[in-house]
Amino acid sequence: MKEQKVVSTKIDLQTLDQLDPKKYIIIKGARVNNLKNLSVAIFRNKLTVITGLSGSGKSSLAFDTLFAEGQRMYVESLSSYARQFLGRMEKPEVEYIKGVSPAIAIEQKVNTRNPRSTVGTTTEIYDYLKLLFARVGKTFSPISGNQVRKDSVSDVVNFINTLPTGQKYSILAPIVALEKRKNEEELKLLLQKGFTRIFSENNLITIEDILATPAEIKKLKKIYILIDRGAVNPENEDDQFRLSDSIQTAFFEGVGECVVHIPGEEELKHFSDKFEIDGLLFEEPSINLFSFNNPYGACKLCEGFGKVLGIDEDLVFPDKSLSVYENVIAPWRGEKMQEWQIPLVKNGIKFDFPIHRPYSELDQHHKDLIWNGNKYFEGLNAFFKYLETKTHKIQYRVMLSRYRGKTTCPDCKGTRLRKDASYVKVAGHSITEILLMPIRDALGLFRNLELSDHEQKVAHRIIIEIKNRLDYMERVGLGYLTLNRLTATLSGGEYQRIKLATSLGSALVGSMYILDEPSIGLHPRDTKKLIGVLETLRDMGNTVVVVEHEEDVMRSADQIIDIGPDAGTHGGELVFQGNIAEMKVNDSHTSRYLSGVEKIVVPSSRRGWLDFVHIKGGRENNLKNIDVKIPLNVMTVITGVSGSGKSTLVKKILYPALKKLYGGFNEFTGKFDRLDGNLNKITHVEFVDQNPIGKSSRSNPVTYVKAYDAIRALYADQPVAKARTYKPGHFSFNVDGGRCEVCQGEGSVKIEMQFMADIYLKCEGCNGKRFKQEILDVKYKEKDINEVLDMTIEEGLEFFSDKVKIAEKLKPLNDVGLGYVKLGQSSNSLSGGEAQRVKLGYFLGQAPSTSKEHIVFIFDEPTTGLHFHDIKKLLGAINALVDKGNSVIVIEHNMDMVKSADWIIDLGPEGGDKGGQITFEGTPEEMILLKNNYTADFLKSKLVTS
Repeated sequence: MKEQKVVSTKIDLQTLDQLDPKKYIIIKGARVNNLKNLSVAIFRNKLTVITGLSGSGKSSLAFDTLFAEGQRMYVESLSSYARQFLGRMEKPEVEYIKGVSPAIAIEQKVNTRNPRSTVGTTTEIYDYLKLLFARVGKTFSPISGNQVRKDSVSDVVNFINTLPTGQKYSILAPIVALEKRKNEEELKLLLQKGFTRIFSENNLITIEDILATPAEIKKLKKIYILIDRGAVNPENEDDQFRLSDSIQTAFFEGVGECVVHIPGEEELKHFSDKFEIDGLLFEEPSINLFSFNNPYGACKLCEGFGKVLGIDEDLVFPDKSLSVYENVIAPWRGEKMQEWQIPLVKNGIKFDFPIHRPYSELDQHHKDLIWNGNKYFEGLNAFFKYLETKTHKIQYRVMLSRYRGKTTCPDCKGTRLRKDASYVKVAGHSITEILLMPIRDALGLFRNLELSDHEQKVAHRIIIEIKNRLDYMERVGLGYLTLNRLTATLSGGEYQRIKLATSLGSALVGSMYILDEPSIGLHPRDTKKLIGVLETLRDMGNTVVVVEHEEDVMRSADQIIDIGPDAGTHGGELVFQGNIAEMKVNDSHTSRYLSGVEKIVVPSSRRGWLDFVHIKGGRENNLKNIDVKIPLNVMTVITGVSGSGKSTLVKKILYPALKKLYGGFNEFTGKFDRLDGNLNKITHVEFVDQNPIGKSSRSNPVTYVKAYDAIRALYADQPVAKARTYKPGHFSFNVDGGRCEVCQGEGSVKIEMQFMADIYLKCEGCNGKRFKQEILDVKYKEKDINEVLDMTIEEGLEFFSDKVKIAEKLKPLNDVGLGYVKLGQSSNSLSGGEAQRVKLGYFLGQAPSTSKEHIVFIFDEPTTGLHFHDIKKLLGAINALVDKGNSVIVIEHNMDMVKSADWIIDLGPEGGDKGGQITFEGTPEEMILLKNNYTADFLKSKLVTS
């Protein structure tokens, strides 16, 4: 049973001053953002969860106060170059913070778009793999399968000493003719070097004799220099020294080759100190050989990117449900190009080719045949080579471009490494095999790795590091990923958990880890594993502070700090501090939901549906050729364990396929056969993701929902503005005129730091107000434009209550739980969940219920960053969209969202290669009847208790 610390929920400031900073991190009088002089003591080396409503001040306490101070203290220890900016860096608004350890913040944002960054490189596992293969890897020939190894002088000596004592032998070296010298010239040179005999065709010949008969020289075939002769005598030390010296000379004269001849044996015994076998010269294993970020180890074709611009199979075969006879090959349609297909159709019977079978059902042999051709017809490869010879004509250039796309590199198969790197193996496995297998399989491989005693001594420490890191990746619920997966393709939650696993692998002690909702993207099944990882981090001697709403994480914490009581200006206070056992009902919103006094109610009835979108043959990533119907006019939740294929189905197949119906969308679409159903009922599709609401840091909620146009017009209509002939554009910080030109309307300026993250400081020209002083002279209800932008949405609604046009635009933002966000808050400072809800608010404020539009809204984990109380509001907003005649599709793990769905599609049964199947389609009530289904197990308790 874990030890629980009892902490008073009220902090006596005098007691706070007397606490020991070695036992507590003491924050006194925090006033950052909406924090109201908040004082709190956080146990060192414990797991503390900071919770509360969205916008209550959790991140302000954890990141803007605690981490900011830890980072500032760290920067102070750096060079004079960094310190020259510290006088201008703003300290967190706090009376003092004592007991701060070195701080590590692990946030949700995927802050790398580097096309070379992979899961393996980010977690440092790849660095250890390179070291392992360089140190104990053995190279095997792809021709014979034999091990490639270099022979040394000792190897030759040992071979000779294994022969019977007294056995005669000759040490030979092949003649290596340099600069195309003739045999006669070579023999004369040997004579000058002091060699007297050669060996050819099992005969010893004196060099002087052969030179006397030039005609005989031309008849000689393979010639060897006789270096030395002797008899086997391992006991004689002088003989051993002479033997070693002769072998050394043979290797030198033979340019790496030494040959031993034993009289009476026809076959010569060859030795080489080159790394070669089967006539091939191999590269010796080194760290650079296994590095795709190094020109030496990178695949020569794709230069280490894994992708090349080539012919895209999906563009050549757009509808794989067709057969060759039905013109499945797109480039061979039409009168002229059909000439390439006719021989295949006519002669297919001669080589047993099924011309009437759909392309998707052909085996790999027949697919390869279409590309490579045979004696009866020329394949697609020959066809595209022909097109390349005709690129002087524009129609052929256009045709080629139509079928080009980013394809997996044919040389390295997407592993990015040069081909011969895969010839090096450890316990029978190459590095490319390990990169392409799921992490859970790689972990099993390393747990059962069989090495020799010598290899074990060399690789012992390396393997421990690899196993630890793989184990942490499995424990944070990422066992389905491969080490070759691009970091840029990960979700925010996956990236955060990778950073968490990396932190565990680095085994720091005495640090302060601050995590931002690590449970995002995790199925409840995997949350327990995550809690175990957080506890491990704590037990190693670290202070772990987690901003979290997940119930299981809260119940496992040593201490809960609940900020509230509400959001924005109504938050920023400490409403509870202690463990879960001490929490009383009505202490806060959190306590009421945890105790069951407040709850998200299950809908009294489920909406029915008739219309649907039908995806056939979905097989992108790990999807197993699935067929699925997604209903329209209802709220559909797509769920399943992490890595089961939800995002692939929705983001890579459904959304791109629907979007392409309306044109103007040219991004990659995942592999599937056909999209059917009532597609004519859909007028538009919107993907409401967690990406920022604008690319510029000047973008903000009030401009996104189109309320700022009316506000600018209102200010331009004021008497002072009219007198100075100001137009609405003068009140915009996106164009010249009224904005501060020092910061270009940003309110802050960027200071570029060498080897560090850039620092943003308040603009000295406008003091962070974004506008020129003369523009700020224009007021409405005694407030200038900057003061309006500094209001929260809730305050803005009250301020503009008499301006219906503005209030109508702001109200949906308040309805989705964003009343605490400032009107002019930079999009950079909004979390992914907040940005998603701003978009939702925009759509809610758009079409009236009488609209004839039918929009399909797709949400990617909209509960990210949401407290139970906020999820309730979000559900109301989503249901409002459905009630207006739209369809909503939600990717989600949160059981409160799942239980509120009209229809559930569950993928699984596991993640990665063990997922990608439809395990359930139906209503929540039908789902809880399932056995051996992870989602059903967790949904059952939610439906029964609600």
